Amino acid sequence: MTTSYPLNTEQQLQLEQYYYREARLLDSRQYQQWLTLLSQDISYTMPSRSNVQIDNRERGNEAMLSIEHELEQAESMGCPIREENIIHLSVRVERAYKMNSWSENPPARTRRIIGNIEALRAEQEALEVVSNFHLHYSRPGHATTLYSGQRQDRLLPDGDTVFKIVRRIVIMDYAIIEAPTMGLLF
Repeated sequence: MTTSYPLNTEQQLQLEQYYYREARLLDSRQYQQWLTLLSQDISYTMPSRSNVQIDNRERGNEAMLSIEHELEQAESMGCPIREENIIHLSVRVERAYKMNSWSENPPARTRRIIGNIEALRAEQEALEVVSNFHLHYSRPGHATTLYSGQRQDRLLPDGDTVFKIVRRIVIMDYAIIEAPTMGLLF
């Protein structure tokens, strides 16, 4: 069983405010400011998910139902949906502001609801945090879509932005994705 890392009320509030600010920046299309929340060494991945059969040899053990069994990582035979670093993310941000960015013209309207923000552990200065999200995506003339999932982050303290995201793993709640785009920043 994974237990929470104890934060005092002020630390928990600071952590939650950080995530709410990040959501506001993304929903306001302030992508360049969002980039300042990221470490230059960021690893941003979104593993694909598969529908695996339950291993009955693990019956009675929580590992039998572990989500980790469903995730396709780069080192496995599968292929992650996203595997990016600061250069990839910077290019994606720059592309949003280009005149020929037709795929986002008119820009999509998004609303992120971030919750269940929980610090799991601290290693030296890094803080391991999980959070859940709902992302409402709307494009004029198209059906709206709701994305949901979990983010597993590693944060380092930073004077300017409180934290820097060093690692983000986005785990979507879907194995079969019928959404119009996975090019969003979660």
